Amino acid sequence: MGVEEEFFLVDVRTRAPVPRAPQVLRALVPDLGDQAQAEFYTSQLEVCTRPVGTGAELRDQLAALRTAAGRAAREAGCLLVGTGTAVVPPDEPIRVTEGPRYRRMADAYRANVDGRLGAVCGCHVHIGTLDHPRALDLANRVRPYLPALQALAVNSPFTGGLESGWAGWRSVEFGRWPTVGPAPLLDPAGYESTADALVSSGVILDRGMIYWYARPSEHVPTLEIRIADVSADVDTTVLLALLIRGLCTTMTAEADGSPPPEVPEGRLRAAHRFAARYGHRGDGIDPLTGDTVPAHTLTTALLRRAEPGLAATGDLAEAQWLLGELCGRGTGAERQRAVYRRRGSLHAVVDDLAAATTPDLSPEMAWR
Repeated sequence: MGVEEEFFLVDVRTRAPVPRAPQVLRALVPDLGDQAQAEFYTSQLEVCTRPVGTGAELRDQLAALRTAAGRAAREAGCLLVGTGTAVVPPDEPIRVTEGPRYRRMADAYRANVDGRLGAVCGCHVHIGTLDHPRALDLANRVRPYLPALQALAVNSPFTGGLESGWAGWRSVEFGRWPTVGPAPLLDPAGYESTADALVSSGVILDRGMIYWYARPSEHVPTLEIRIADVSADVDTTVLLALLIRGLCTTMTAEADGSPPPEVPEGRLRAAHRFAARYGHRGDGIDPLTGDTVPAHTLTTALLRRAEPGLAATGDLAEAQWLLGELCGRGTGAERQRAVYRRRGSLHAVVDDLAAATTPDLSPEMAWR
């Protein structure tokens, strides 16, 4: 398994996103190489783990990458912040990162690119090594369980200085791009014809813009799960990765040639919408039945479904403990709102996010 995490860079004084990714990357790339990458906006940074076999290895890599990126950000006068949407709006529109692909995207989808509220940061989990047909089969099988994972990962209640009313506003904002949403049920031939049609019709510019929540990766031999807001804390990221690998391990062991569950796309979209709106504390929609149930019921079903795979990889106790901790302290969205209720300040929310994103850096913030 491996993880890609996207972060905002915010100014130490204003707590607003700032276009300093080029400067931060110049400091990081000599040591991290392609593990540190630019994102669509110059106020964003992505870090990527190498493939790992254990939760402990994943935690170590995530912590090391965050520490390195956080230090480089501090040297550039900004903070590394793990949140799905920018809490404080930028002082001026943020530039799109230089490069022909991003420029083509900005030109083709101008309504989505305002440089202010359109930036979002997610967490993508890769499972593999898998050939394309096997990754596609697993994408078909994990679909009903992704809303429960999304509900655990919500971390974007505030956007551009406003309370969105959603636990995970990132999914709404990102949903303005084509193909964002549940993956259709496809066999390998259907995937190829659908991908070709999306590109040839101009709906998307290239296959890299297939933004389905579960997809065979187009650049590495993995299944890629793309439903989570980036988390401020490493524990949530590790939990998501373990649960996803547990699901995939369970379903691989059960493979008997039977078809995946045929969940209607409309029902799946409604389940994801409930997850983004209410997170883990409210109601959710069970994609398998269509029933409205407490979200924690779906989490229990998710853990039960992943349990054989978690046990097989030795991750069951760790996943159970991490899930219990998350349920006790609340999701990222709940924690952001709790800080705002206590402090009455969005700056305080950003401060808390920055401290959680890189807790091993000096607690003395640069603006104090």
